[in-house]
Amino acid sequence: MNTQTFLTKIRHYFVLPILFVGISFIYAQDHPNLILTKKGVQEIRKHLGQVPIFDQTLANVKAEIDIEMEKGILVPIPKDMAGGYTHDQHKKNWKTLQKAGVLYQILQDEKYASYVHEVLKAYAKMYPTLPLHPQERSYARGKIFWQCLNDANWLVYVSQAYDCIYEYLSKKDRKFLEQQLFIPYADFLSKETPQFFNRIHNHSTWGNVAVGMIGLVMDNKELVQRALHGLQGVKANPNLKDNDGGFISVDGQKTGFLANLDAPFSPDGYYTEGPYYQRYAMYPFMVFAQALQNKKPELNIFEYKDQVLIKSVYALLNLTDSDGEFFPLNDAQKGMSYLSNELVSAVDIAYYFGQKDPALLSIAKKQNKVQLDEAGLHVALGIKENKVKAFPKNSITLKDGANGEQGGISILRSSDHPFELVMKYTSQGLSHGHYDKLSYSYYKDGKEVLQDYGLARFVNIEQKNGGGYLKENKTWAKQTIAHNTIIQDQISHFGGKYEIGSTHHSEPYLFDISNPKIQWVSAQEKNAYPNTSLHRTMILLEDKDFNTPLLIDVMHYESDEPHQFDLPFYYNGQIIATNFEYKKPEKLEPLGDEFGYQHLWLEGKSDALSTKTSQFTWLSNHQFYTISMLTNSEDLLLFTRIGANDPKFNLRKDPALIHRKVDSQSDTFISIIEAHGSYSPVTELAKNASSTIKSVEKIELLDKNYIGWTITTKTDQKHTFLLCLTNNKKEVLHTIKFMGNTIEWKGPYTYKKTN
Repeated sequence: MNTQTFLTKIRHYFVLPILFVGISFIYAQDHPNLILTKKGVQEIRKHLGQVPIFDQTLANVKAEIDIEMEKGILVPIPKDMAGGYTHDQHKKNWKTLQKAGVLYQILQDEKYASYVHEVLKAYAKMYPTLPLHPQERSYARGKIFWQCLNDANWLVYVSQAYDCIYEYLSKKDRKFLEQQLFIPYADFLSKETPQFFNRIHNHSTWGNVAVGMIGLVMDNKELVQRALHGLQGVKANPNLKDNDGGFISVDGQKTGFLANLDAPFSPDGYYTEGPYYQRYAMYPFMVFAQALQNKKPELNIFEYKDQVLIKSVYALLNLTDSDGEFFPLNDAQKGMSYLSNELVSAVDIAYYFGQKDPALLSIAKKQNKVQLDEAGLHVALGIKENKVKAFPKNSITLKDGANGEQGGISILRSSDHPFELVMKYTSQGLSHGHYDKLSYSYYKDGKEVLQDYGLARFVNIEQKNGGGYLKENKTWAKQTIAHNTIIQDQISHFGGKYEIGSTHHSEPYLFDISNPKIQWVSAQEKNAYPNTSLHRTMILLEDKDFNTPLLIDVMHYESDEPHQFDLPFYYNGQIIATNFEYKKPEKLEPLGDEFGYQHLWLEGKSDALSTKTSQFTWLSNHQFYTISMLTNSEDLLLFTRIGANDPKFNLRKDPALIHRKVDSQSDTFISIIEAHGSYSPVTELAKNASSTIKSVEKIELLDKNYIGWTITTKTDQKHTFLLCLTNNKKEVLHTIKFMGNTIEWKGPYTYKKTN
């Protein structure tokens, strides 16, 4: 039966009295009670054929699973890395089983229950014979997969399938599956691999939830307690290293599901590993919470830590660009978005168990599918009943750290134009964190203007290191030079050492969006380099002198002795013009030997700069952009490109412009990023291809607690800024001498426009 035929028959078969299945089936069962419930199944069947998004999702799932079932039972002996046949087949199996179980409950066609049972029997016969996976890459090898993480993925999904067919099975069948498969499986993930289970990390969240979900299905209280609170009295081996770049020791730390809610999540719902891994972890977090709410409502899990799980969904949605793609902070694959299956589940669950916020319905409508459960049904009903409201995306700060005291992420969004600034001043971010204090990225219409590299990995592409992290993730992507932030002496922040970086975080200084036409964010970092303090301030200025907002970047540094300081700009596009001379080398050579510099080709280098305002213009997505930099004659401007020392072509060949200050102890990088004009390849006309800025000047002040600068346009309009670096209190009165005048103002900054 094709999808359309199925949809037209849903109402005929399922909105009439369900006499053929027997009323006793509906009312006499204890299962399902995990994600699907008896009450939920009743309500779903009552509405079948009447709720378009739910019905279409159901039809699509049925078509998919019918095709998979026709292939027969495929449970191969494990041998491959990610992307290989056995890995992908077992991964496909966990999804197929979960969906087949749901179809059995909703459609009550026993072929789905029979299929789930037969596949589980095949696993139960194979599992006791399995050694550790033959691939020895992981710190915690699985049995079905090369790492325990994927074994845990399997059990999280398959637990739901088992719950759906639980009453279909005889007691003998259940005993066989539980003794041969599920209990040994849960023990392996926990007792036998504490280095995987007993830690604070997204890996462990999956492990905790896997054990907890199967424990709930079997009503095994010990497994549920193990999931919630970790292995009591058992500590992971701190000498082990995970494949992501550094093991997190849990000595003296609580572990388990609740601890993984406490430690990585801030009170704002920001997850310290970053949005890419928050997205990945949201599925186990949210479905286990849903299962606990259904089966153990006395825990009131959605109220835990002031509703942190519900808040986390809103935080994730705010951490997306205008296309819904997550900002690539820390280890992150670009292009991942809230259209992912994890966010479909998260949005549905947050809507149903939260305040039924109609703004979430706008996201669900774009996702155009729902979970096949009561939560998904209510989302689909809300959309059908036209309750949808737009999800507001405004400027926002999300604090990092369990108590919100370890820096954060700030997003400045233009009120009238499609520009977004993301500034990162967080903690390390566990093992997926990068060495990029005070870094930023900049977007227009969801397109990167100044980019963050993201991760160096081809996820699930077997030819590229088995789909795992590439060595270049450590040698390049994590290193400071791979980001739009400051580097001292060509050495990464904290010397690129996880043990040091994980003990520090940046400090917020200023976040002011009270005037939507001039928005400020500012933060400090005092530990990235010994005896050096860094202070970055970024401003989004909207004024009629400029066609689009200006991004003003002020990076101030002070050290106890002179150093070399680099500030890169990872622009996307084609170089159009510069107002400074540069030379291209006859032979390409790497810019350095380590800390990521070994991966940069030096393609061009300026001579002594003859202007105090150096300008660089490029074209990207038919838009002209110019960076106007305050420079002096000793500064260098370097054109670089990623790709050196990359024999397997694992890295993108992205360009950058690096502003270098040599032998400097205390100074300020002041850079203005301006979007202007456009180019049409159809009309072949360029409009406003040149910057409107004439100069950027620093104001010399006697008081070192302040910095000031002026931006002058080509029409001689002056925009002057003064910033206090040492006192951010709004009520404090500041007084300084400037050009023979005394200036007073309240708060950490002042701004004035003059002729």
